[in-house]
Amino acid sequence: MNLLVALGWALAIATLVAGALAAPTLARLWRRQRIARRPFPAAWREILRRRVPLARELPAAQQLRLKKRIQVLLAEVPFIGCAGLTLDDEMRVTIAAQAAFLLLGRGGSFGNLHEVLVYPGHFVVPRSEAGAGGVVHEGRDVLAGQSWQRGQVIVAWDAVRDGAADPHDGANVVMHEFAHQLDQDSGAANGAPYVGRGALQQAWARVMNQEFEALSNRLASEQPGLIDAYAATSPAEFFAVATEHFFEQPAALAAERPALYEQLRRCYRLDPAAW
Repeated sequence: MNLLVALGWALAIATLVAGALAAPTLARLWRRQRIARRPFPAAWREILRRRVPLARELPAAQQLRLKKRIQVLLAEVPFIGCAGLTLDDEMRVTIAAQAAFLLLGRGGSFGNLHEVLVYPGHFVVPRSEAGAGGVVHEGRDVLAGQSWQRGQVIVAWDAVRDGAADPHDGANVVMHEFAHQLDQDSGAANGAPYVGRGALQQAWARVMNQEFEALSNRLASEQPGLIDAYAATSPAEFFAVATEHFFEQPAALAAERPALYEQLRRCYRLDPAAW
């Protein structure tokens, strides 16, 4: 076989492999476009109006985009009731709508998400902590939400409902846990979701480290501020808490922490303070 023929075969094989790899992505894109072209159900529109007042504050074009994101999310991801809870469209649409805010500008999906588990109220999870001398202390935590790297988001319906009802208190369990999912798309949550390569990622890391340190210093000196102490738990929690403020208290966040707001604006490709 001469060199020209060998190169031809290599190119053909490479083309076939590339096509095989691209096929699932293209199929998924076409399916999402087909779902997004469907009319948004009138009953869902009424649920949005009653349950998610923040959606009413969006510009008209963004409201339409949010509805499309909701349709795709509900078509692709199963929502499962736990502890005897029977899920209905009221619950599913309310949860999906708040999660969809995070995809409004970014597009795409929560790439690692496989299912959303919904409890009627706060749920209890076991906790183990290693103490001095290797002694393990067992305990329990009562939670409103969790996000797992293996593709699960768990939320308590009472917390979901209350978080949506007050759209400007800076507390939203759905946005918090789905921010963790964005963070977990490429591995363990570490406060570094994908924002771009090179200089963009470097700027994100630099500013978020500075803001995390500034929060720790502020808490140590007992100074008041918008972001609460839970955000200082870890960089992952800092990102999730900052996301809640970004969507629910954008003007206050932009005024108090402009560098942080700017990085979140680039991450989510949105400017909620302008709404």
